[in-house]
Amino acid sequence: MTEDDVEIIEKTTPFKGYFQIDRYCLRHRLFAGGWSDSMTREVFERSHATAVLPYDPDLDLLVLIEQFRTGAHAALQSPLCAGNHGPWLVECVAGIIEEGETPEDVAYREIVEETGCHLTDLVSVCRYLVSPGGSSETVFVYCGRVDASNAGGIHGLDHENEDLRVFALPPADAFALLDSGAIVNAMTIIALQWFRANHVRLRESWRAGEDG
Repeated sequence: MTEDDVEIIEKTTPFKGYFQIDRYCLRHRLFAGGWSDSMTREVFERSHATAVLPYDPDLDLLVLIEQFRTGAHAALQSPLCAGNHGPWLVECVAGIIEEGETPEDVAYREIVEETGCHLTDLVSVCRYLVSPGGSSETVFVYCGRVDASNAGGIHGLDHENEDLRVFALPPADAFALLDSGAIVNAMTIIALQWFRANHVRLRESWRAGEDG
């Protein structure tokens, strides 16, 4: 089925602040034939984002950040999440795709803003829907080549209230964080799982390109 198999009866925006909530009244075609009853659903409209896992193939180091997340703090109020993690999360670099930007544009911009490093190459990992049951957000995931020799310190934009601790670590240490459950956000889990499967090939490819 395609987008043509959905009928939007009405769309309104009951809330628009830092984020936006849209309310849809719609119906869609059924696998067995015919149409569903009309239904009302709210959608969290957060725009789309780019995520980048920075990697230095010469030093064989990954660069990650740690920052406070309001949603993670809210999740801790549930007994299901209590004690599992704090509201400061270890993540890869990420940013919202603004009007007129491509996902790749955001990758190059956010690497500088969030880590102080610079991208010299970029490999596409995947694109995924964050929570399609209630959000429109799509994340474009990449692995980017950087020089991690000076990676570290505190970064971020003051006007966006960013307070980002940047650190570099060997892939084995990052995989240990992943396997222990210390990394709990999807974009970083996805990026690191891809990197684990492609680490050797990617390092050889980037270093071969440099030698050539």
